[in-house]
Amino acid sequence: MSSLSTKTVRIRAPRRAERIFPRTPRVAELPIDGKDNEAASRRVRWRAVNPSVWRKLIIAIVLLVLWEIAARWVDNDLLLPGASATARAWWESAASGELFARTGTSLWMLLRGYGLGVLCAFALTSLAMSSAVGRDLLSLLTGMFNPLPSIALLPLALLWFGLGTGSLLFVLVHAVLWPLSLSIYTGFESVSPTLRMIGRNYGLSGLRQVAWILTPAALPSVLSGLRVGWAFAWRTLIAAELVFGANTGAGGLGWYIYQNRNELYTDRVFAGLLTVILIGLLVEHLVFDTLARWTVRRWGMQNA
Repeated sequence: MSSLSTKTVRIRAPRRAERIFPRTPRVAELPIDGKDNEAASRRVRWRAVNPSVWRKLIIAIVLLVLWEIAARWVDNDLLLPGASATARAWWESAASGELFARTGTSLWMLLRGYGLGVLCAFALTSLAMSSAVGRDLLSLLTGMFNPLPSIALLPLALLWFGLGTGSLLFVLVHAVLWPLSLSIYTGFESVSPTLRMIGRNYGLSGLRQVAWILTPAALPSVLSGLRVGWAFAWRTLIAAELVFGANTGAGGLGWYIYQNRNELYTDRVFAGLLTVILIGLLVEHLVFDTLARWTVRRWGMQNA
């Protein structure tokens, strides 16, 4: 009998799929000249911009055009200066340094009052999360003082602290404290019991649980409260400066508006109001939107 011998043949698979299926060149790898490459890069950059930015820009341009048309129809710069006259007055005040000095004074006061309000809000909310008495205290205080406008406390602020920095800080803290406390407390209450149980298993309680468990989990509500508190503080400061006038020897942006109103420089009044709006937009988009992108959106806690 003849023996049958078997021979094993090894077939080595290609290392890459491109050896079987030729790789299709990408668009970026196609040979194009310098001008086409530059034009393609420019189109990619334009498309990368959020469409919402373009829509908002178009809306702003339309509003400016309507403003200019209305001013020309009224034809009285004392009552309604146009967008061009306001821009000219803004540039003159900025070039002289007066507008920037007034704005810097207001922003420095705002940062101090806003910071104190944020600290007080976190302290009060932490107390509310630590005990039943703290919860009742927060509920009672927010129910009493949250509906109370900060500007209504100006007479008391003048009596207690005088015409100066203390009065402004008092009304700013009041403007920030209550809405921010409500937002933080609502966010803390929405944290799942599972996360709280995990924190307790790790021995976290009181302030440690607030710092390491509740605050990160409730970050969307915290950021929302910070936005609202900032808006309340900014408008309260401008209104308070309109009433207080110059404080501590240096008037802020509200005093700039009030002073030019008395001197009938309506275009400068509009320039001051435009500065208030621009600062609000810058803080909203450059500060809070950036924080949201770096935190809650990046971590998947909120839709982009």
